[in-house]
Amino acid sequence: MSTNHYDLIIIGTGAGGGTLAYRLAQSGKKILILDRGPFLPREKDNWNTKVVFNSDRYHNPEVWYDKDGKELHPGMSYFVGGNTKVYGAALFRLREKDFEAYQHKDGLSPAWPLKYRDFEPYYVQAEKLYQVHGKSGEDPTEPFRSEEFFYPAVSHEPRIQEVSDTLKEKGLRPYHTPVGIRLNEAHMYLSQCIRCSTCDGYPCLVHAKSDAEVSTVRPVIGQDNVTLLTEAKVLKLHTSDSGREISSVEVAVSDPDSGETQIQHFSGDMVALACGAVNSSVLMLRSANKQHPRGLANSSDLVGRNFMKHVLGSIIGVSKKPNSTIFQKTLSINDFYWGEAGYDYPMGQIQTLGKVSKEALEGNPEAYAPLTPEEVASHSIDWWLTTEDLPDPNNRVRVDGDKIILDYTENNNEPYDRLEKRWIEILKSIECGQAIMPNCSYFTEAGKTYTGKLPLDGVGHQVGTCRFGEDPTTSVLDLNCRTHDLDNLYVVDGSFFCSSGAVNPTLTIIANALRVGDHLLERMN
Repeated sequence: MSTNHYDLIIIGTGAGGGTLAYRLAQSGKKILILDRGPFLPREKDNWNTKVVFNSDRYHNPEVWYDKDGKELHPGMSYFVGGNTKVYGAALFRLREKDFEAYQHKDGLSPAWPLKYRDFEPYYVQAEKLYQVHGKSGEDPTEPFRSEEFFYPAVSHEPRIQEVSDTLKEKGLRPYHTPVGIRLNEAHMYLSQCIRCSTCDGYPCLVHAKSDAEVSTVRPVIGQDNVTLLTEAKVLKLHTSDSGREISSVEVAVSDPDSGETQIQHFSGDMVALACGAVNSSVLMLRSANKQHPRGLANSSDLVGRNFMKHVLGSIIGVSKKPNSTIFQKTLSINDFYWGEAGYDYPMGQIQTLGKVSKEALEGNPEAYAPLTPEEVASHSIDWWLTTEDLPDPNNRVRVDGDKIILDYTENNNEPYDRLEKRWIEILKSIECGQAIMPNCSYFTEAGKTYTGKLPLDGVGHQVGTCRFGEDPTTSVLDLNCRTHDLDNLYVVDGSFFCSSGAVNPTLTIIANALRVGDHLLERMN
């Protein structure tokens, strides 16, 4: 057997790929993990606001394009750990109803072929693995839990506790945001961690954030049966003559010392894609061949279609009271998740963001005038709004030569606008909205001014491009996330989602990777 042959090849090390590697590493099977990026350097710039928010130091410099040919600069990180290196570590379960069909303002959110009960045991495992701190019984939309959170909720600091108490007086039911954080490391370095608050958008220099590198990759890469190859970009997947299995993986491997790139081929009994919903579909489309002329596993013509990223926004509520909170990302509100009195359509979720600093706001000071960035940062609370966008086969990832195109038209805008309007009214009623303004520290570029709503560049919540199901004509993957068309190709990132819900998708991706891992253990044994 060639030394380049493995029992399993995993492409990508984010929430899906890293978790799958962790699940399977103890099997003794020979595993190759490929990542196009290096390890993210641990350096002082991890905490440098201007570097994090106003440069591509930790985001890739790739240029994608929208449907009109306009350039996009996606907020994607190509490091070991993937996008979890810069995520906010808010790790929510989807609601039970999210797995069922239900009506939105702009259409129907479809039912999933598996239900919440199928994922619940894996949510428990995911929360333990990523050290999710939370508290049950507070959230009015909370789904069934077979176990309490293994780690207790992170307490609100005084200003956030005050806001939480005031919201309860108004009849709302705020709850503690479930966050993945390694408190031993965080407490050890708390005086230093003040620079980046909850690491929301920042890399974590002290490895206190429960990202995929720290939680799943580093614990297994020392094992004899696990090989991690970094700066190894997969160019193409080759199939056998029958077209029924992946025969080899073509990889451009960079030498970190010389900078030279060599093309290498690896083979595996099983291959699992975990490049992110966009890049996994891009790789499948670019791997088209005689047996798969429209791209791998694309007999349904659904690879790349039904792209979803949530309708997202970030606003700042300024009050007369100062806010000295360090760890702000502890409060969420789901009272409007399924709508409100007089409005029968789902609206979405609200959560606090990591605390902005004046350095982050200085990149776009005109957006906060007449207040200065320092006045805003010292007297504000920062909020993140999420509304579900609906799967639409016309919203798709396409490739044109070397170009990646997001052919996407946003939907479900009315519920988002209604959620934002309602929340601003509430902030004003509790004296947290003397001034309401967009948080322009996200995706700020020279010559561009954004409102609080994230542009298409904001693809951190990407899902849906290879939906799973039982019917090969209406889905790309089967219930175990194996492609219908190829016997040994799996996809374990957010591509499998049938709908997006209105909470961050990462915990569901992790739980599903654990579920698929159990299937692969059984199959490989």
